[in-house]
Amino acid sequence: MTHGSDALDLLHPGLAHHIVNVLGWPGLRPLQYESIEPLLEGSDAVLLAPTAGGKTEAAAFPLLSRMAAEQWSGTSVLYVCPLKALLNNLLPRLEMYASWLGRTAALWHGDIPQNRRARILRERPDILLTTPESLEAMLVSANVDHRTFFSGLQSIVVDEVHAFAGDDRGWHLLAVLERLERVVERPIQRVGLSATVGNPEQLLHWLQGSGANQRPARVVAPHLREKHPPGPPPGDVQLDYVGSLANAATVIAALHHGEKRLVFCESRKQVEELAAGLRIKGVTTFLSHASLSADERRRAEEAFAEARDCVIVSTSTLELGIDVGDLDRVIQIDAPATVASFLQRLGRTGRRPGSKRNCLFLALDEDGLLAAAALLLQWGRGWVEPVTAPPEPRHIAAQQILALCLQEHRVGDQLWKDGWGGLGPFGPAAEPVVRHLVAEGYLDQDGGMLFIGPEAEKRFGYRHFMDLTAVFTAAPEFTVLAGRTEIGTTDPALLTEAVPGPRRLLLAGRNWQVTYIDWSRRRCFVEAADGGGRARWSGLGPVRATSYKLARAVREVLLGATPPVTLTRRAQGALTKAREENHLLVHAEGTVVNRCGRDTNVRWWTWAGHRANATLAASLGSVADPLQRPTGAYLRLREDVTPQDWAEATADASVQLCLPVVDPLALTGLKFSTALPPRLAEATLAARLADLDGAAAILRKPTQFVTRATV
Repeated sequence: MTHGSDALDLLHPGLAHHIVNVLGWPGLRPLQYESIEPLLEGSDAVLLAPTAGGKTEAAAFPLLSRMAAEQWSGTSVLYVCPLKALLNNLLPRLEMYASWLGRTAALWHGDIPQNRRARILRERPDILLTTPESLEAMLVSANVDHRTFFSGLQSIVVDEVHAFAGDDRGWHLLAVLERLERVVERPIQRVGLSATVGNPEQLLHWLQGSGANQRPARVVAPHLREKHPPGPPPGDVQLDYVGSLANAATVIAALHHGEKRLVFCESRKQVEELAAGLRIKGVTTFLSHASLSADERRRAEEAFAEARDCVIVSTSTLELGIDVGDLDRVIQIDAPATVASFLQRLGRTGRRPGSKRNCLFLALDEDGLLAAAALLLQWGRGWVEPVTAPPEPRHIAAQQILALCLQEHRVGDQLWKDGWGGLGPFGPAAEPVVRHLVAEGYLDQDGGMLFIGPEAEKRFGYRHFMDLTAVFTAAPEFTVLAGRTEIGTTDPALLTEAVPGPRRLLLAGRNWQVTYIDWSRRRCFVEAADGGGRARWSGLGPVRATSYKLARAVREVLLGATPPVTLTRRAQGALTKAREENHLLVHAEGTVVNRCGRDTNVRWWTWAGHRANATLAASLGSVADPLQRPTGAYLRLREDVTPQDWAEATADASVQLCLPVVDPLALTGLKFSTALPPRLAEATLAARLADLDGAAAILRKPTQFVTRATV
């Protein structure tokens, strides 16, 4: 606490009293102090701080003070989070803070039973903690008088706003906030809480939506003014090379006895297999990932929080600010996809006085080692990814138009654009989408009004249009039950493929034998088994869609750059070997076209990332192999390409880059794409697969042709 008690004088006296006498704080942190003035004035804001920087209090204390001073009534503050588990974790704190002023807080999401929801509707809490999907469900529900319920709304806090802004949930959130402002007929203060990002001003501009440049706004980030000494950022970060997941289990079991360790993996399958390996070695191990039941995850997280000498193995589900107790160490298998993600994970440690942030990277193979080294190289430079919203969210516009018609029952066929205050993707740009929705029967049109049509009823009407409020399509999985206890879900492929002997699953770190499959209800019944279980889920797993910056950093590592962290002897040896074996694939001045003697493959080693390489493959039609899936490091060229062909093709591409070609099957992952004209659905996905800037930058670099005589 760097500011004295004078900072507390700016808050409501009742709050200040409890902060000192209940929390025992002598003052406020810089972020909490500097947030008071803009939030009390009603400004929009993004409050930026490293993990565990006190962001929740930085927003809650001024808003509660303003609530008391201005005598807000009804539900006046919404607190929105991306994860239900994070909301559950925050509720006790916000209930306590609100109670100091005689106010209340409550929780509303998909797991809240109907009787508690009914009480919330009767006795509106001052603060409602919820998700964007639940907010929209309230707007369209026939059981919620949304105009009355939200009539007192004054402010919205968006926690982990960077996690929203980088994908379609962000567009969905913005659109729902715009509709809420139309419901209450006044601007609503927007406050975003974020970990460190590379572009905080742009993030704030995005959060303001249609109110950008119209309402006062401020980024509050006192830590960015701090001057750090030259050298790597503070923290004990190590990079080791272990060669396999089994070896990773051996290393984790051998090190850090007596400590509480959080291990991050990049896939659910890795989580299951590593946890099983640790339990075999006698390590007390818990698990957390999205395919475990909510009860199973909660039991594991509570047990982990209370234990000492133990490990919890997780996907990114524990990356955000859920409290799992006092951690001693974070261990990372291979590398996360972004520096921002690493900062979140690193920030889980070093919270205890006298301790420092730490992370041990365990690389399973050469790709994992290079990815980790590249990420740590960029981290050492202080670089963090800018957060950018996905371009052209036409499918979200389709969903929002349908949701608005469901909310209002009938919407004027010329007035629907007013529902989002002119917010770009949901204004005139969405007119082709509306025409398609009418033509295909998703909307009916009569007397100048639009309303829900039969096709929307058919596709999205199940359980009171619940499917319409969920922005993402979940893979069809089978629920796994041991007796009446739900363990989690599994990929149906594990239940259908031919296996010799009993069919066994690995789930929650335990082995199960399948006893019965209820195909019609997608349920699988199991009993405990001794071993032999397998884990599997559809999706990309640990495959990394490498960004341009991180792919270029891999190239730098191969050229000799070393991250400013401690490398074990194994890591040093593996890195030296990788540089020796790949030295013909990089050169300091530009890119490499490589052809091996007896290998007919010709590869252009751009080190530009997946999206830039997909853009280049589409733009070099005359010389690129049409049957390829570009990687982050290279794309394949035609076997008979000559330097002259190359020069002509790259000259043409430099003038006019093309968007990547979209596989129609890929559209199934874009929810509501069926509510778009096919050409618009493909254009949406193509824009998201492209990196025009990265591709253009690579085309400006010289290219070296290399031929190896031997394989």
